[in-house]
Amino acid sequence: MDKINGQNPIGFFDLEEAKGKAGQDIEVSACVHKVKNMGGFAFIIIRTPRWLIQTVYSPDSCPDSIEGIKEGCYVTVTGTVKPDERAYNGIELTLKGIKLLHNPGQDYPLHVSARKLGCSLDVNLDNRGVSLRNPVERAVFKFQEGVANGFRTFMLQNGFTEIHTPKIVAQGAEGGANIFRLDYFENEAFLNQSPQFYKQAAVAFFDRVFEIAPVYRAEKHSTSRHLNEYIGLDFEMGFINDMYDVMNMETAMLRFLMGYLKENYANEIKILGADIPEVTEIPTIRFEEAVTLIKGSKGKNKFDLEPEDEVFLCNYSKENYGTEFIFVTHFPSSKPPFYAMNDKDDPRTACKFDLLFRGLEITTGGQRIHDYNEQIEKMKAQGLDPDDFKSYLESHKYGLPPHGGLGIGLERLVMKLLGLTNIRQASMFPRDIGRLLP
Repeated sequence: MDKINGQNPIGFFDLEEAKGKAGQDIEVSACVHKVKNMGGFAFIIIRTPRWLIQTVYSPDSCPDSIEGIKEGCYVTVTGTVKPDERAYNGIELTLKGIKLLHNPGQDYPLHVSARKLGCSLDVNLDNRGVSLRNPVERAVFKFQEGVANGFRTFMLQNGFTEIHTPKIVAQGAEGGANIFRLDYFENEAFLNQSPQFYKQAAVAFFDRVFEIAPVYRAEKHSTSRHLNEYIGLDFEMGFINDMYDVMNMETAMLRFLMGYLKENYANEIKILGADIPEVTEIPTIRFEEAVTLIKGSKGKNKFDLEPEDEVFLCNYSKENYGTEFIFVTHFPSSKPPFYAMNDKDDPRTACKFDLLFRGLEITTGGQRIHDYNEQIEKMKAQGLDPDDFKSYLESHKYGLPPHGGLGIGLERLVMKLLGLTNIRQASMFPRDIGRLLP
């Protein structure tokens, strides 16, 4: 981090820098995480934005009183750094001074200093401003930062330009009933279901683009895998030969990402006990073959995978290929989205894929239609009126390179990397069919 006049920004604590100052005094501003009064002395555990640090109070070394200092107080402490592998994060501070900055009006309603909160998910979410002070709960979102940072770093290193697209739109990228409508002055508008239209337009002038941004789906689901607002990791790339170029790019990104997390977020991985996979080659199976393979299939003509199908296929991949990832390709072309290119060798199927991981679809992608007339025909085949998509079709009318891309659900990926049981645990302030607060 850049320093100001040779010093860290106010309130910032650098653990590695502190470890390098053994025997020296440092000042730290933090929250009191826990107080252990031992009679003649006390351990005061303080919580910085990323670390827990153990401090030792004794009236012999610290003239300031700790009367009234309790869990939840905000303080500035001065102490001498002492290396101690038994302490949190390998150091301990012998207190020389402690200044109370703020004493909360009420005690926490949850056991913030416990290893686990020990409450239901609903209680956790209802008290999110408190529950996220728990180091384990908080670590989920530091880890989530790492996933977004790793994705962005890879994209920038591989010639992608970061873009920011509108979330209030005149039409949805996927249409249907799962779209939020809103009043926009005297017009009807929608919350965008995907940056798809804008990614494709941007390929014409940037070749490769990506975005990390909210996505909105008005799905009336109340499951452990659905949110109505989530963060999408999207990219689109031009001059591809086929959808396998997109799949190869995602494989390379995931391989980079897992290494990036291990290198930069080892603290959170340790706290959360995360199992970060090795990514080598990801196996591929066609949709039709997958349906045949899945045991217990109802035998009817399927157009998509059910949740239990995704679990089965990931278990199959782990048993046969040693990986919990698997690509499923060539979904029926009659199924949306309308911008998915039909396979030239088998027009019944589309050049569309899903990536499954640990029993859950985390990615949808494919090759898009770049030819204007072909896109018109696909819209009509799916019962759509091209006149409703004039703005979108402008890009096709004036020319696009062969291109494709994908969207990854950030919360879904984090959920599976951390072994969480509910996607709401991977959303800082989740929005679902029944939750609009906090």
